[in-house]
Amino acid sequence: MATLITVLKGGGRYDATWVERLARGIRRHAPTFERILCLTDLPLAVEGVERVPLLHDWPVWWAKMEAFRPGLSEGPTLLCDLDTVLTGPADALATPGLAAMEDYLHKGRLSSALLRWSGDDLASLYDTFAAEPERWMAPGSCGPVPNAVHGDQVVIDHLLRRSGRRPEFIQRLHPDLLDFYDPRRDAHGPIVIFIGDSKPDTATGSVHAAWTG
Repeated sequence: MATLITVLKGGGRYDATWVERLARGIRRHAPTFERILCLTDLPLAVEGVERVPLLHDWPVWWAKMEAFRPGLSEGPTLLCDLDTVLTGPADALATPGLAAMEDYLHKGRLSSALLRWSGDDLASLYDTFAAEPERWMAPGSCGPVPNAVHGDQVVIDHLLRRSGRRPEFIQRLHPDLLDFYDPRRDAHGPIVIFIGDSKPDTATGSVHAAWTG
């Protein structure tokens, strides 16, 4: 059974609306994902989404490290950011195998915006981080990463490299699957990724329609 996991940490820009709209896009364009889980510290109630309480008060993006907790899923599992918009067929995201989006700005490094594994295959990431969260949240804990903001994906990339594991990049596996939002054009997809300040709620045209419709 394929499972999609997203994370909603309270206190930021996102709320239940973002979960509902991502879930609607998944059901419409990637129905192979039979389960949608949202790890959150909020009293979330979204139809078709299983609420899973966060166990730790890890700040901002560090809450995403809980997605690797053992026992959450079986089979293909996809961690997906809430600011992802689907405009067309995207079942390829549920293809078995360790894979991640290649970081848009740092080639050769993964982005946790889209990261796929199977079952408890990456539970060691959670175990390692949970044992020493302050260490791993400290800038420089993973060595020099030029021009990169120290966040969860830097730690994930570092720990996987340290264990000798290198995910395939989704852009190489499926060259026409991911598209990066550009306000200068209308047509996007089938999976729209946002970089920088652009977000679905400020997008225009067909992308905004796909997010709200």
